[in-house]
Amino acid sequence: MSMKRTNVYADPEDLAIIKEAAARRGISEAEIIRQGIHLAAMANRVWDEPLFSRTFEGSGRTPGKDEVRDTVADAVRRESGSGSGSGSAA
Repeated sequence: MSMKRTNVYADPEDLAIIKEAAARRGISEAEIIRQGIHLAAMANRVWDEPLFSRTFEGSGRTPGKDEVRDTVADAVRRESGSGSGSGSAA
């Protein structure tokens, strides 16, 4: 993995905690900082699509397992253009 060097200002107390953690875990302080940067980046990432982009119409009650399976299967069939004779057993 290619990395790019950058400079940041950090609170001395945070740096002391990082130093202690690095010694305890047997890894470099830089590795702990890289992990923190990655976590911050992922927590603030904006995704192109929402996590749940599909919506299903329903009665407003909590459906059972079989009803969920059938509803999802019907939606997949509609999107893929498959007919009801797909050969799947209930």
